[in-house]
Amino acid sequence: MKLIRASWPAPAHIHALTTTRLDGISRAPYAELNLADHVGDDPLSVHENRTILAHALGLKQEPQWLQQVHGTTLVEANSVSQEVPEADACWTAQPGQACAVLTADCLPVLFTDRAGKRVAAAHAGWRGLAAGVLEQTLAVFDDPEDVLVWLGPAIGPLAFEVGDDVHQAFCNQSTEAESAFSISPTSKDKWLADLYRLATIRLRKAGVAGVFGGEFCTFSGREYFYSYRREGVTGRMATLIWIDSDQSRKY
Repeated sequence: MKLIRASWPAPAHIHALTTTRLDGISRAPYAELNLADHVGDDPLSVHENRTILAHALGLKQEPQWLQQVHGTTLVEANSVSQEVPEADACWTAQPGQACAVLTADCLPVLFTDRAGKRVAAAHAGWRGLAAGVLEQTLAVFDDPEDVLVWLGPAIGPLAFEVGDDVHQAFCNQSTEAESAFSISPTSKDKWLADLYRLATIRLRKAGVAGVFGGEFCTFSGREYFYSYRREGVTGRMATLIWIDSDQSRKY
């Protein structure tokens, strides 16, 4: 299975990755490994894709899926519960329990402490990012300086065109956010926004020095990534993190 593995100095027993659109059974426009059950895909295909993923990753428990609403609610992952919580971030200290978020241009963000005792995943579209979903997630860790963060595949800074509302939402909070925007070459009334930089600015302001990732663009990476902005009706990738239940095992 084609996966994008996090490149960061996390402990060996911390597993962190993003799926691609390859190696599933969904048909167009969701082809192939769509993992979202809210986008109009055949539910049986989504179920099978999730089974394929769990088998490929060796997961013994169901990942904590979320009903994402571009907010800031954080929940503790719980594979026993049948309810899918309305939230945009989850965390766990339980080995073997994966935290997961679904994206197709929004920014998936993974967290761990340097000892690998606790992990978290957050879904950061621009609304959630501006509202503080990353800071909310960071609050479950004892010390921000001890936290490592990986920014997974999202729409890149040359493709994310936004209006004045997005520009003002960030720049009204921080003058440093201005550096994450440039005038769009196609319209003087639009901006190009760098989600990766906006997230990094907020994380560093919150005390996190170890920020990694941010090198992909879902919009331009058609072969591997779904992109809502490019395709409209499309699937979703999953970004997952978990603590290995066998910490002596090589993944």
